[in-house]
Amino acid sequence: MKMSRWIVSAAAVAMLAAGASTAFAAEKIKIGTEGAYPPFNTITSDGKLEGFDIDIANALCAQMKAECEIVTQDWDGMIPALQAKKFDAIIASMSITEERKQKVAFTNKYYTTPLAVVALKDSSLGGTDGAAVAGKTVGAQASTTQANYAQDVYAKAGADVKLYPTQEEAVTDLVNGRLDAVLSDKFVLVDWMKHGSAKDCCKMIGDVKGTETQAGIAVRKEDNELREKLNAAIDAIVADGTYKKIQAKYFDFDIY
Repeated sequence: MKMSRWIVSAAAVAMLAAGASTAFAAEKIKIGTEGAYPPFNTITSDGKLEGFDIDIANALCAQMKAECEIVTQDWDGMIPALQAKKFDAIIASMSITEERKQKVAFTNKYYTTPLAVVALKDSSLGGTDGAAVAGKTVGAQASTTQANYAQDVYAKAGADVKLYPTQEEAVTDLVNGRLDAVLSDKFVLVDWMKHGSAKDCCKMIGDVKGTETQAGIAVRKEDNELREKLNAAIDAIVADGTYKKIQAKYFDFDIY
């Protein structure tokens, strides 16, 4: 009789556990992204979100068996919106920095990138260090690692630094001759050089030494369970080849 009761009890526990698992799987996770940072996240002419970040987000949600909704948010308000619980995670090519870690928790990396500089084709710019950009007008997207570098290094070296709400606005000013150069994530610039308005106007000057950073997924500090589930999902899609398939859609080199 005792054994019979134990079996019934164990079965009940198993059913409850299964129910909890199903409940988590059905729970919706809302993910914030920018939608203005190709090829990582952008909005198509018909209003759809696409890009490397979007494909990674969808792959992670599939791995976690979670229902996800991806929404857009202006870059400047990304972390405040996360803290205000407008969404649960940020997948928007956000570099992991000590300053940001004071406000949010990050997963492990899902890609690594250096900064780089592009300039007009007829530019005399001969390098990417502070001395090379002295006297030049350099643009960067505000509230980014490139903006910090531009202000901390380039401005102090004598460059005129201009910051923009989006990457697209910065490169538009470069194309129109209002900037001498743009500082940004190398992979964004590589994609722009291939597919954007840079084809006839601009050239890659090179990487900026010592600026390599890792992009991670940001969650609220108290959401450690979600962070760990995302870490496990990142490891899984790297291990099973899903990550490489996504990477190959956008890059012909390894970014992990």
